[in-house]
Amino acid sequence: MSRAIQGRGCLPWTRLGPCLRAASLPGAAGGSFHGKILSGDGVSLPRSCVRHQGGPRGPPAQRGSSRHGLDHLRTVASSDAIKKHQKSLAAWFSNQPSEERQFGPSFSLDAVHVDPVIRESSLEQILKPSPELTIQHQLQRSSRRVISLQNLFDADACGRQVKNVVLYGTVGTGKSTLIKKMVVDWCHGLLPRFELVIPFSCEDLSHSHVPISLRRLVTKKYQHLRDVAPLLGASNLKVLFILNGLERLNLDFRLAGTELCCDPSEPIAPSAIVVNLLRKYLLPEASIIVTARPSAVRRIPGKYVGRYAEICGFSDTNLQKLYFQMRLSQPGSGGEGSGEQENLVEMLWRNLERQNQIAAACFLPSYCWLVCTTLHFLYFTRTVPPSQTLTGIYTSFLRLNFSGEVLDSTDPTAVSMMKYVAKTVGKLAHEGVMSRQTCFSEEDLRQCFEVEMKTESELNLLEVFRSDVFPFFLTPCVQPGREHTFVFTIPAMQEYLAALYVVLGEKKTLAQKVGKELSELIGKVSEDAAVVLGIVSKVLPLRFLPVLFNLLKIFPRFFSRLSGKDRDTIARTMAEELFKEEDYYNDDVLDQINSSILGVEGPLRHPDEAPDDEVFELFPIFMGGLLSRRNRALLEQLGCSIKNLAALEIAEAMKKTVIRNSRKGLPPSELMDYLFFLHEFQNERFTAEAVRSLRTVNLSSVKLTPLKCSVLASVLGTACHEVDELNLTSCNLDAGSLRTLFPVLLRCKVLHLQLNSLGPDACEELRTLLLHAKCAVSDLRLSNNPVGVQGARHLAEALAGNRSLSRLSLLHTALGDRGAEEIARRLPENQQLQELNLGYNSLTDASALSVVEVAKKHATLDKVHLYFNDISEEGKRALHSLRMERDGVRALVFLTAGTDVSDYWSSILSTVQRNLPFWDRERVCQHLALLLQDLESSRRQTGNPWRKAKFLRVENEVKRMLAKLQHGTLARGRQDVHHKI
Repeated sequence: MSRAIQGRGCLPWTRLGPCLRAASLPGAAGGSFHGKILSGDGVSLPRSCVRHQGGPRGPPAQRGSSRHGLDHLRTVASSDAIKKHQKSLAAWFSNQPSEERQFGPSFSLDAVHVDPVIRESSLEQILKPSPELTIQHQLQRSSRRVISLQNLFDADACGRQVKNVVLYGTVGTGKSTLIKKMVVDWCHGLLPRFELVIPFSCEDLSHSHVPISLRRLVTKKYQHLRDVAPLLGASNLKVLFILNGLERLNLDFRLAGTELCCDPSEPIAPSAIVVNLLRKYLLPEASIIVTARPSAVRRIPGKYVGRYAEICGFSDTNLQKLYFQMRLSQPGSGGEGSGEQENLVEMLWRNLERQNQIAAACFLPSYCWLVCTTLHFLYFTRTVPPSQTLTGIYTSFLRLNFSGEVLDSTDPTAVSMMKYVAKTVGKLAHEGVMSRQTCFSEEDLRQCFEVEMKTESELNLLEVFRSDVFPFFLTPCVQPGREHTFVFTIPAMQEYLAALYVVLGEKKTLAQKVGKELSELIGKVSEDAAVVLGIVSKVLPLRFLPVLFNLLKIFPRFFSRLSGKDRDTIARTMAEELFKEEDYYNDDVLDQINSSILGVEGPLRHPDEAPDDEVFELFPIFMGGLLSRRNRALLEQLGCSIKNLAALEIAEAMKKTVIRNSRKGLPPSELMDYLFFLHEFQNERFTAEAVRSLRTVNLSSVKLTPLKCSVLASVLGTACHEVDELNLTSCNLDAGSLRTLFPVLLRCKVLHLQLNSLGPDACEELRTLLLHAKCAVSDLRLSNNPVGVQGARHLAEALAGNRSLSRLSLLHTALGDRGAEEIARRLPENQQLQELNLGYNSLTDASALSVVEVAKKHATLDKVHLYFNDISEEGKRALHSLRMERDGVRALVFLTAGTDVSDYWSSILSTVQRNLPFWDRERVCQHLALLLQDLESSRRQTGNPWRKAKFLRVENEVKRMLAKLQHGTLARGRQDVHHKI
């Protein structure tokens, strides 16, 4: 053998690379590739090269066993590598974003997932415009075959094997979540069709322009596959590539744009790797699934796609119900028991069955997520301060769907999708809010989106928006007679986008727009010209010209000062919308949101009945919420920047107006909205200053849910001032509510807790409150609560140790004789109480007289209310004989005082009248009849005509009240009397 041939036999493997690449052809299996080289077909290699490739010299059987041993070792190593890859992928794709983690560990992708409906489609159907954009067309689509995720790679209708699948859907249909679930299923062995799954993010690939080979790309993204990567293209490994988000890649399938490449070891651009994979020129045996928005589907030529499949979301309402059931019934959802969770699911399902607009919204799985998140916020918030804000939920929702998204990656402007939405849809939303309009016609849409379109690029962006994003925000109206109009998918989203439009400063007049453009143009021209003339003036005597250009620079500065006026306008808009008098007597915004999701129980509105006026009370609250630091950080990720200075200037401009308006005495529901606005604003200094001006807080008749209690405690907790009066009458309070509000209740002087169903457990909380060293409560009103004997025992203990209380009302609290005795037993230990109301508690002579006897000896107690109790005539005579100057106490039992009218007759009757809607009608009639008899008897005993006239006046009042009560016309609405109880 010659030295030349021996030298060739010692060549390293790298020198054989070109030969190997030349022999590797599309469609050739790994075995045939080795056979061609070893047999010498096509490529003639020296004998020494063949020996080097085959291993050490020896008998054939020995060489075969060595090769088998190496293959076995490679198989074992590959299997271990794939298992590590599965474990790594499962951990990575099971990670939930922060927005998901708020639901607790039970809300993992494995625990809560409902596959959306997937329908087989075609390129013709994708490119063909929809004949009608109605909700029925959107939900039914019955002509297209439903296909499951596991069957995407089944043979097509002609029996051809499917290798490339394009899975497309508009924003929010659940493409990314479906892919994550698919990967997790494979990691758990639920996708046996594929031995290896390799997911790629097209967004990630779009940022890399350095040539790289497919094998190197795989090992760079997944280091566990270092032993598996060499097998790509060299074995029969069943591989699935997942390319998520094709719209982020600019692909060129022309040969002039992307060269052919079949070698997985050849470094080429990442986009070229994707093109050749889809061409089936690179790894033709591999399966590929691509996810894309509808506008990006056409980027792949139809001849390279085996199947088109559209994600149709939850077009079946049963899927919506299943999703809600799984979400809201999980142990980690935060409910105290399964009853409340089941009730929520039931109410939500009834609302969906009514074909409400929410059913159209929940066609998109992402909106199902928003509904569940909002319900979680409304019903299961217990912390102080609340861990979430409503604005934060909506901003996080948009971040989950639009973070890092550009509207069209092929457009050189690379405009942020959310920024485009804020400018266009935000404008439509704002115009609707200003005109109190929720339904929009085709003409409204055209005026908003198309009028200002001037360039080809703008029209292209609009076309992409229509196909990919429009259904996410606007949906056909389901109300009869409005089928050809559009509404916002979620009503609150209109107010959110309107607020975003204003806060971003997009609301500008024509003069402001022209002024801004002119300012930027003059600024650039003057800077460039000043530099040039500065150089020329050193040679030529033209020193006066730079002075002129410096004068031009004044215009941008002047305009920047004028732009500060925009922030004053934003602040003024926020304050005006927050305190609109026409919205004063609506439900508070949290109840409005709850009703929009769960519906309103009762008969449905007749189609011919005039609808209620639209209200947009969330609009100013969202404006304030968007200025919070956390939401501004999230908006920055969406390409919508709000500067710190702008937020500060808006807050300062708004402060005086907001505080001045809040002092006018807002109705309870409007005051709750104001407190919620301060919570959403998340500006502690601003809130503290605003809260200090609230000396009286009246929230009577506002249903204080755990969330509202948390908001109230958080907002009032920013300032440490004493509250003169806190009215929480008929607010559905319980022991838990009192615990949440404890720091606030400590600082209240007059505390109204009437009509709240507060039982013994709540009285135990009140005992803790009254025994606290810093308790400032001087007047506690607990009328019409089921306090009972045990509750009276807790309150008696509180009275014994309290040092602040001067007035206690236990009117109609089911004390009975035993409860009154508990109060009387501990009453001597109290040194401050001045007035005690035990009226309408079924007290008999013994208990009533025992309380009065204790009151006689009490240092400060001078008034005891005992009317409407079961006191006998003998007991009444004993109480009637009490004299203030002699006994030191007055017992308010009658409307008379001997032969004269009692000084307290008006107080007694007004108290009775205010409480009549909540008392037993027959029993009250009996007591009024007794009072009337007493009045008539006393009138007959007096001979003074002036006193007789007074008796007649009071008798007429009682007769009028009794007559109306007997005819059922006296009971008044609770909202009219709560503030007086």
